[in-house]
Amino acid sequence: MIHTVLFDLDGTLADTAPDLGGALNRMRARRGLGPMPIEVLRTHASSGARGMIGAGLGVTPADPAFPGLRDEFLDEYEADLMRDSVLFPGVAELLDGLEAAGYRWGVVTNKVERFTIPLVKLLGLSPRSPCIVAGDTTPHPKPHPAPLIEAARRLSAECEACAYVGDDLRDVQAARAAGMGAVVAGYGYLGEGEPPERWGADHLITHPEALLELLAAMR
Repeated sequence: MIHTVLFDLDGTLADTAPDLGGALNRMRARRGLGPMPIEVLRTHASSGARGMIGAGLGVTPADPAFPGLRDEFLDEYEADLMRDSVLFPGVAELLDGLEAAGYRWGVVTNKVERFTIPLVKLLGLSPRSPCIVAGDTTPHPKPHPAPLIEAARRLSAECEACAYVGDDLRDVQAARAAGMGAVVAGYGYLGEGEPPERWGADHLITHPEALLELLAAMR
């Protein structure tokens, strides 16, 4: 039985693609390039700086120019962290429902604390969630299970009694490695690889509030 629900942040709880894309487009403008549509960039948002720089500037982490571009991107993003980022429709209602039903919940993201802590606060989540684990909270980010295991520890929960909800293959991989249930946020970014139906998750939801129905059916 699931008593605790852990969530990815970007692409699961919040639509942060507009501000990630905005940072990239400011970099493109600086180089005399036109803006890219946010909808084109959206599928790369879960990969953060790596995904955005690859999609918008054609530079990968193997390129010598990548570290400098990454630092520039992160500075741009930090300067305008929440101009257009919002919770996905239905997320506020989902969290209300979880709390009303007595579930504990937390956030586990690969976004580093430098951005995670202020963003979660700006989204109005930090007063509600007793657990926020960022990409640099533990020595290894997802798909390593360490961040999920740390979140369970902080919430005094057994991993088997936890479900992890995310919009990327590595979220499912991390949940599996941690011994947790895996739920795909089918409304999220989902990346460009195999379709989420092939990721090996336990469930796929197409709207945040569908998770409440799923959990109720599991009780």
